[in-house]
Amino acid sequence: MEIDRGGKEAVGGDGAAQRVNDAVDHFLQSKGFRGLYTSLELSLSASDLRDLDIFSKSDPMAVIYLKKKGGALEEFARTEVVMNTVNPVWITKFTINYEFETVQQLVFRVYDVDSPYHNVPVKMLKVGEQDFIGEASCALSEIVTRRDCSLTLSLQNPSVSSGQRLGSITVRAEETFVSRVAVEMIFRCIDLENKDIFSKSDPFLRISKVMEDGMVVPICKTEVIDNNLNPVWKPVVLTAQQYGSKENPLVIECFDFNKNGVHELLGKFQGSIADLDKLSQQKLGANFYRPSSVNHDHQKILKGQLFVDKFSEKIQHNFLDYISSGFELNFMVAIDFTASNGNPRFPDSLHYIDPFGRLNAYQQAIVGVGEVIQFYDSDKRFPAWAFGGRPANGTVSHCLNLNGNPRECEVVGIEGIMSSYSMALHNLSLAGPTLFGPVINKAAELSAQSSSSYQNKYFILLIITDGVVTDIQETINTIVRASDLPLSILIVGVGGADFKQMEILDSDNGKRLQSSTGRLATRDIVQFVPMRDVAGEISIAQSLLEELPGQFLEYMRSKGIKPLY
Repeated sequence: MEIDRGGKEAVGGDGAAQRVNDAVDHFLQSKGFRGLYTSLELSLSASDLRDLDIFSKSDPMAVIYLKKKGGALEEFARTEVVMNTVNPVWITKFTINYEFETVQQLVFRVYDVDSPYHNVPVKMLKVGEQDFIGEASCALSEIVTRRDCSLTLSLQNPSVSSGQRLGSITVRAEETFVSRVAVEMIFRCIDLENKDIFSKSDPFLRISKVMEDGMVVPICKTEVIDNNLNPVWKPVVLTAQQYGSKENPLVIECFDFNKNGVHELLGKFQGSIADLDKLSQQKLGANFYRPSSVNHDHQKILKGQLFVDKFSEKIQHNFLDYISSGFELNFMVAIDFTASNGNPRFPDSLHYIDPFGRLNAYQQAIVGVGEVIQFYDSDKRFPAWAFGGRPANGTVSHCLNLNGNPRECEVVGIEGIMSSYSMALHNLSLAGPTLFGPVINKAAELSAQSSSSYQNKYFILLIITDGVVTDIQETINTIVRASDLPLSILIVGVGGADFKQMEILDSDNGKRLQSSTGRLATRDIVQFVPMRDVAGEISIAQSLLEELPGQFLEYMRSKGIKPLY
């Protein structure tokens, strides 16, 4: 759990989306070809980790790598950071594709995340700057051939003498099943114990599933509600994949959040989904209990109670349901033509076109994102704009058709964007300032037209820029207005500018944007990534697109839009 950022956010209670690659697998099967994989979900935990901190325990994070042919490692996924423990049980789950005919080597590396990085999103952490605890490796087939599909591996570290124990990591695999059943619940508590001296407790719930072997696996946690002994949390959505059967026992624990990661237990409740449904129907509260510190078989009944204010079953369609039924993702791009990029004729310019074919930062972002999205757009005609540039004998424009055609903003394919970009560098003078408002308004206009005509389209605007936006408040106002439309905005920062102000636009801290009139954004539609922070770690496309299926689903569900079949 990340302090204040990830630590106070909800995890796993939103019916999370499947990976985009599922659509590729479905396409192959629909055409009569063999599918790509059998889908497995991996859970990770660790025991007795070597403690690298002096005044507290380690703050561990695990990173999974795939070992490719030739031995090269490719990062696959990361867990959240769990604070102040040497026995972490990570909530984040990973979907991996099991292929019988190949040996799929996995490498698990565990790091202690240092305090200065606790407010940095996990995806942006540079593992080379963290303390390496140890690693272990195995083949995926070694896990699935175990009776309980669980394998414990000892951690190794070449720089530590062989006699020192580094701890172990346990990997559990479950075969996923395509269930659309989900339950939505609103939890409320009353009369919780106050653990704080100068204020009230800051409670959150953690829900775990009890496995057949008795192991307790966390499946979600709510957000933290500050200073409240009678909290009401945002709705929690649990899929059948998460909770198993309706009779499967669940453990619900209520904690008082502490920044040091040592959260104090306010009470526990054990029951099934069926029990929670019954509580909701009868409008009754269930008393929390706390295990006795002396006799663990004895339970102390507490005053605090758990209520289920809402319980509803629903069909929870996933990203693949929409894509495979005919919904499309429409790609749009806007490129920064301000003077701070440098003269395109010189090699130190961010817009320099290398004669030997090496892509500049703008080209890398266009190709990286465009090559993924283009498969979900049937006509492959992409609107493309320049902003901050001045045409010959003209004035500065903040939304100019990249192809130079005043009547048509679309180009054909990624090649069309690349060639129009090269041509625009010859036809436009770099100017300024850096304004996002006009291009976001144009993208919102196209999205609104599609929405009003009930087209099965969702729009993705890629903005590539080298500097901090000048019209920050107007940009926020525009994003808030657009948050109710079928639109996501991906922003890539290139070059060496200080992009800290830009992080305001990306609501990764859980706080929705607010316009100058006080209106809150309906949802988070922006993902911002400085390119320098992902180079060499994971691809720019992965960093930008990982939140997209979730944003897509949030829009469809909020509007009650169902797949086309």
